[in-house]
Amino acid sequence: MFIAWTTVAERADADRLATGAVARGLAACVQIDGPVVSHYRWQGQLEQAQELRLMFKCPASRLSQLEAYVLSEHPYDTPEWLAVPVERVGEKYLSWANASSTTPPL
Repeated sequence: MFIAWTTVAERADADRLATGAVARGLAACVQIDGPVVSHYRWQGQLEQAQELRLMFKCPASRLSQLEAYVLSEHPYDTPEWLAVPVERVGEKYLSWANASSTTPPL
């Protein structure tokens, strides 16, 4: 299982990405946190922005598809995308996540 993160500026974008990932069976769950304050350098300037953080939980078998979906639908030119493997997962949760992360019937 993997946990992956991205950030967006608008709640509508956060909801759209979260709903789309779950509806497509790419993530078992997406949590939206925030606002968080991000400090970064962009085009040579120091920036500060309020953003919402999305945390995607997905099986390893869906990570590449989830990444492609998020990056293609993301409103930023250079979106944050971080994914890390989960070292330990409760057996029941993992079973639920795998069952929930399948391509739904059309």
